[in-house]
Amino acid sequence: MFEDTITAIATPLGEGGIAIIRISGENAVTIGDSIFQSRSGSKNHLANAKSHTIHYGYIHLNKKRLDEVMVSVMRAPATFTREDIIEINCHGGIQATKSVLDAALKSGARLAVPGEFTKRAFLHGRIDLTQAEAVSDLINARTSMALSAANEQLEGKLSQRINHLRDDTMHVLAHVEAHIDFPDEDIKPDTMDGLIQRLEKAKSLIEKLMATANDGQLIRRGIRVAIIGKPNAGKSSLLNQLLGHDRAIVSNVAGTTRDTISEEAQIRGILVVFIDTAGLQETDDQVEQEGVKRSLDSLNQADLVLYVLDSSEPLTADSESSLADLSDRKHIVVLNKSDLPAVLDPKKIQDSEIVSVSSINGEGIESLKDAIQKSVWDGEITSEMLEVMVNSRHQDALDRAKTSLEASIYQLQSGTELDLVSVDLRISTNAIGEIVGKTTTENLLDSIFSTFCIGK
Repeated sequence: MFEDTITAIATPLGEGGIAIIRISGENAVTIGDSIFQSRSGSKNHLANAKSHTIHYGYIHLNKKRLDEVMVSVMRAPATFTREDIIEINCHGGIQATKSVLDAALKSGARLAVPGEFTKRAFLHGRIDLTQAEAVSDLINARTSMALSAANEQLEGKLSQRINHLRDDTMHVLAHVEAHIDFPDEDIKPDTMDGLIQRLEKAKSLIEKLMATANDGQLIRRGIRVAIIGKPNAGKSSLLNQLLGHDRAIVSNVAGTTRDTISEEAQIRGILVVFIDTAGLQETDDQVEQEGVKRSLDSLNQADLVLYVLDSSEPLTADSESSLADLSDRKHIVVLNKSDLPAVLDPKKIQDSEIVSVSSINGEGIESLKDAIQKSVWDGEITSEMLEVMVNSRHQDALDRAKTSLEASIYQLQSGTELDLVSVDLRISTNAIGEIVGKTTTENLLDSIFSTFCIGK
């Protein structure tokens, strides 16, 4: 399929113990042999080597030794791209890595574009588009849950559901088109009922898959949690407790935090980006005013709000007003300073989940983490939930497929001309096929693979 041979650095750039230069294509072994010299000095060493073996020697260019290396030989089709692959393990310094890459380029390879190795794996039929996207998710996974979800998708769990869904719509489409080609015989009532039931079942599966989109988003990108409250309520101390280390400056002086502070943490396997904000208060200080403005911006962008109150002080009118403003937002009221005598009456706080904590001794922090997880997922997170979490691209395709399926069902029920039914069924089938790559365009492929790193 591809006449050229590509190469790229497959490991992160920078200093390290080793770096890997990957070469893939019809001439990968030939190019590898042209720059590699085994320790024994044998010619065409790699060409004569068995597949999936590793060899010790040196990289040369113009009779100049560049680096001491280990070279892996992997022959098609038992490779990631289903092409011959050479992987050169060289020293991980910037100059050593660059010199080995340059040697491969000068010997006939072309520099790969982002995602080109994975794109070749897809085009050669080794993986479908959902699995290709899972490769990217696997690389970018920042939590154990995101890693598990990516592995489930890479294994093909989502692909299986999508292919089954497509098979069902294709079956009905084939039946309809058969009656268009041979119109002498009407579709029997029981047969018609069976076709409609099949489409209704497909529609139900689409709806179940679409319902996982938000969960998939949360798994992949995490959630943004804004910590807000009046000055000196203990927001920075709370952030430090949630992180498990000191990140924010803590002081008894009100207004110490004048800017937003962002920090990531894993909470029950979910990536959480905590944003510690400046205290919400009326002020004439221009710096503090800017801090309050940024706090409000963070509040508007947050998926969840932790509203921190000092439980050792009574509830003020300003706090009551702030709570009222949060009524239509997902939020948790955090009653801080539980280590001090309680003055604030929790009964005055209505329609809010309340968690009592001490940011000094850590009391209640685990309960707060549970509440954060519950706000995202109510119940246990199981492996079955991670198997079929769709992304925004899948969701768009499923939405178009559902619309066309609903039109097809209505048309079959109302006795519309089968030609029109066929059109909508084909639109639905093609939309479903886009998810796994059965129907696709070059623009779609470019859009997906351009988000990958060059070496993958």
